[in-house]
Amino acid sequence: MNAIDRPAPPLQVDRWFNTPDAITPESVRGKVVVLEAFQMLCPGCVAHGLPQAARVHATFPHDQVAVIGLHTVFEHHAAMTPLALEAFLHEYRIAFPVGVDRPGTRGPIPKTMEAYAMRGTPTLVLIDTQGQIRQQHFGQVGDLVLGAQIAALVQEAQAIAALEETHSQPSAGAGCDANGCPIPA
Repeated sequence: MNAIDRPAPPLQVDRWFNTPDAITPESVRGKVVVLEAFQMLCPGCVAHGLPQAARVHATFPHDQVAVIGLHTVFEHHAAMTPLALEAFLHEYRIAFPVGVDRPGTRGPIPKTMEAYAMRGTPTLVLIDTQGQIRQQHFGQVGDLVLGAQIAALVQEAQAIAALEETHSQPSAGAGCDANGCPIPA
């Protein structure tokens, strides 16, 4: 696990499954994003990463948390085609959106995987409501740890929204109106 605080790079995806529209930073702004990078032939992804992402998808409200899969193939390219991925997603009942990472141009590492500096699969990335990478886990992460991290990011977003709401409301002091509250003379 390593905490990071930098803007999340855009997803460079060739094809999407389980969603009618491409996922963009704008389409998930205001939500905590759980990005699960996987390969369908990766034992850790199949045994742990994808089932955990499915549990997150089933547990957290979709208006607060977006779960996105990223099929990021850096080996066995011939076996992991979009047609094979489509069958895999159906057989494993993966219901959240899944994008196919665009192949790299400088070697076997796909573009989004490279942009996020992922070390392999499974990799789980948490992105806050402002589009900042807040956590990146390579390998397994415990459900309780992940749930607490997601809940903390959701709570942080709610606190920021409440603070912004409070500051946008005019106070009820003397001389206040819809334009604000001038300093008394």
